[in-house]
Amino acid sequence: MEQPAAVILAAGRGTRMKSSLPKVLHPLCGRPMLEYLIATLRRAGVRRLLVVVGREGEAIRGALGDRVEYVVQDPPRGTGDALARALPRLRGHALAYVLHGDMPFVSVRTLRALRQAIGRHAAASLATRRMEQTHRFGRIVRDPAGRFLRIVEEKDATPAEAAIREVNAGFYCFRIAEIRRTLRRIRPTNRQAEYYLTDAVGLLAAAGREVVTVDVADAEELLGVNTRAELADAEAVARRRALRRLMDGGVTVIDPATTLVHDGVRVGPDTVLRPFTILTGRTVIGPSCEIGPGARIHDSILGRRVRVRDSTLEGVRIGEGTVVGPYAHLRPGTVVGRDVEIGNYAEMKKVRVGDRTKVHHKSYLGDAWIGADVNIGAGTITCNYGLDRRKHRTTIGDRAYIGSDSMLIAPVRIGRGAATGAGSVVTKDVPPRGVAVGVPARVIRFLNGRPS
Repeated sequence: MEQPAAVILAAGRGTRMKSSLPKVLHPLCGRPMLEYLIATLRRAGVRRLLVVVGREGEAIRGALGDRVEYVVQDPPRGTGDALARALPRLRGHALAYVLHGDMPFVSVRTLRALRQAIGRHAAASLATRRMEQTHRFGRIVRDPAGRFLRIVEEKDATPAEAAIREVNAGFYCFRIAEIRRTLRRIRPTNRQAEYYLTDAVGLLAAAGREVVTVDVADAEELLGVNTRAELADAEAVARRRALRRLMDGGVTVIDPATTLVHDGVRVGPDTVLRPFTILTGRTVIGPSCEIGPGARIHDSILGRRVRVRDSTLEGVRIGEGTVVGPYAHLRPGTVVGRDVEIGNYAEMKKVRVGDRTKVHHKSYLGDAWIGADVNIGAGTITCNYGLDRRKHRTTIGDRAYIGSDSMLIAPVRIGRGAATGAGSVVTKDVPPRGVAVGVPARVIRFLNGRPS
């Protein structure tokens, strides 16, 4: 069975959104809504995919790149005109799906049903559904025998037509040669003065060509986005689906109503997501973790058995068994080893932390390399920004002990097994096993003998 190409209609201005961002690029669970439709078409096996864009086309090109082909419709003169502009690019293809870019939840099942329904002889197949709330949908008009006759847009419907409960979902599969001929015959004789694609479907039926319909099982597939309120409705659907995917994979979500997980985030089995957890971007959470309450994690990778509570992580990597929080802030470039303890009000930026190190209380560590089994006392600061307006590195060796309220003036090295006294201001390197105290700090003795 031949696989159709696809045309996505995305040239509408979306004026009701009142936004400088093209409507189809507004995000749902962290991804532009148009990407949901593209991903579904790819899963359905579509290889040739055209997106019809308007005056805002450059923004859409910038977001999607060369993953799709583009057709420009300017000025926008309706859905029929949009498809007519795309069809010359599809020579050599017999069939094409046609979908609206602001309807992100069409399913692979519906697309395959449309392809199967058109078969070898029908001119078109379209998706429909019976609904009680028919606002904004075109109505499906049938003859007494139940055969499809035409689609009437709501703004052009008579009272009797407006009472029809079967609506047009907006997803089609066309035989390209037939829809190309028919589009030449449509006229903008409607209140919008536009060329309606739905008129072409009616003309096919009136000419005696077979037009078949497919029932859509899930009403969410018909959810379109034209306003900010509808965008919020679509976000709720995307959020629920993302959480359901995780739960089906063995993740416990204590309170879905207060948990936000972006589409594309991966979470391992037996991990627990507690209330007010937010996982965004390209985050990957390992198995058997406990995340939240109050965790905000973006573009980060966490290993097994990691615990994060009431903390913010951005662009970091966390090793197995590490505990973070409460109220810690780990910023981009931070890499934390295994079984590390990071506690109250600790902040890190571009830091490497070795295994089993403890950073428990009220510290700022920036541009630092910290070894294994190090203890960082409360109030420690790496003063990484110099008078030369450059960032400098602090290096702390394995098993070092940094006393409370130490200030380490970078660039500086604290040797393996060395220690600083409480309140020290360290401006020079401290050798291995050296003990430095004072302001400025000086080495007063060595632990376990002078180093060789």
